[in-house]
Amino acid sequence: MSATDTDKSSRDREELGAAGSQLSTAPQEELSAPVGLGVIGWARWFWRQLTSMRVALLLLLMLSLAAIPGSLIPQSGADLNKVDDFSKAHKTLAPIYDKLGLFHVYSSVWFSAIYILLFVSLIGCIIPRAWQFVGQLRGRPPGAPRRLNRLPAYTTWRTTEDPEKVREAALALLKKKRFRAHVAGDAVAAEKGYVRELGNLVFHIALIVLLIAFAWGQMYKSDGTKLVVEGDGFSNSILQYDDFKSGSMFQNDDLEPFSFDLKKFTGTYEVSGPNRGTPRTYQANIDYSKGAYGKEQSATIKVNSPLHIGDSKVYLVSHGYAPVVTVRDGKGKVVYHDAVPLLPLDGNVTSNGVIKVMDGYKNGQGVSEQLGFQAFFVPTFDPKSGTMLSAFPALVNPLLAVNAYHGDLGVNSGIPQSVYQLDKTHMKEFKDSKGQLLKKLLQPGDTMTLPNGAGSITFEKDIKQWAGFEIVQEPGSGWALGGAFAAIFGLAASLFIQRRRVWVRAVRGADGVTVVEMAGLGRSESAKVPEELGDLAGTLYDQAPGAPDADDDSTESSVVPEGAEK
Repeated sequence: MSATDTDKSSRDREELGAAGSQLSTAPQEELSAPVGLGVIGWARWFWRQLTSMRVALLLLLMLSLAAIPGSLIPQSGADLNKVDDFSKAHKTLAPIYDKLGLFHVYSSVWFSAIYILLFVSLIGCIIPRAWQFVGQLRGRPPGAPRRLNRLPAYTTWRTTEDPEKVREAALALLKKKRFRAHVAGDAVAAEKGYVRELGNLVFHIALIVLLIAFAWGQMYKSDGTKLVVEGDGFSNSILQYDDFKSGSMFQNDDLEPFSFDLKKFTGTYEVSGPNRGTPRTYQANIDYSKGAYGKEQSATIKVNSPLHIGDSKVYLVSHGYAPVVTVRDGKGKVVYHDAVPLLPLDGNVTSNGVIKVMDGYKNGQGVSEQLGFQAFFVPTFDPKSGTMLSAFPALVNPLLAVNAYHGDLGVNSGIPQSVYQLDKTHMKEFKDSKGQLLKKLLQPGDTMTLPNGAGSITFEKDIKQWAGFEIVQEPGSGWALGGAFAAIFGLAASLFIQRRRVWVRAVRGADGVTVVEMAGLGRSESAKVPEELGDLAGTLYDQAPGAPDADDDSTESSVVPEGAEK
């Protein structure tokens, strides 16, 4: 830029004065560091940089990038087993990741530092903007500059109407168009588009709400799963969960008090076509109550349609079968009778699991032992396939395959073990007449007799179903959702609404004819300001029509567009 252009820009700013002041609440940013001001000067400079929009956006980008490892690397707060497996598979990377805090990204020092800096930066951005915006709302639009023809949108004409009447008509017109307008000297000053700045502030405040809601949800969240068989129930206590994880500030007393019973699970499936076996109905009918003495209510939980109880949501996440089996000892005494949940292996609910008889059993010689059965279940057995794989997920032709063991299950050793796995370390196989492992395919109602008077196991005709539930408690989810919507609307307002000013000056010329000047100024160059000014000028021209030119009897007005000379 040449020195002449610089001088011209300086003169333009001086002539515009208050009229050319900022059309936003953004504070002026200082890019250069203070020189010779010592610690206080540097502190002020650092604070201004931290609270600038540029740094806030940079921190927001850094936070997004910092969250990526949390979705790619196993997190200790989500699944310790995956972290252990990763450490065993990557002997070199695992110690480095551990030192960098990549196994607990969201609670690491560096992630927290970015998070806190972004929080402080947004607050530092909002406070001066809000204060300045309130001041602008309480004030009035600035008066007209001396030379309106230097503004980007400008027009003028001569009229026989009195200047006072022109100004009154202009004031009424601008107010009708929802401008904030007033008469300032020989001109009407008006301004519109404050919603843009309001949207900007709402967007920033919404980001803070999102940050607070995210932090609150991470610290006080809880997430657990529970498998419930038809006829059984669940009480929201940490001891009742099959698997449970929570935030760092979560306390057991923070759990929402409620309980429910699973009355029936209903699953229907497509029976033909390319989508054969695809679920059509997948729902759990429950009775639940809030608190210790709450009134019992009925509800239906479906996939993606959870039950809301306070801050908790109960999701339906899985389903399977629980065959009812009865185990008797050699004397015919029932030592076990229960529905055994089996875990599905494929989409047609081919399932497996174990049956453990831990107490009350005595073998044919009267010696106390424990029994273990490996179970394999198919809801629809296809004899033509020749494989023990289910052909359909519904109960069409159920079949249960079992093999039997006796001895010590190891449950009294103090070492925890899965209810779906059988520890055979101290177990012996039951043998059939050929000396092979005793196993049998059972249809509903069939019984497998154990050798040497050891008892029997019966596959009852009653086959129950189970449903897997995930109970999630996220106290900040509502605030996060509200903040997200507010941020979207605020951003839309700041992007699509333009703040602009319009001035209408009406003065009597040397020949006694009124000269009307109209000019507009926007925050940025846009075709909307000249178009809007043209519409306003056209309406005002109808109320104050042009005067005949001194050298022409024509009644047409002399309208001077931007850059033209009279």
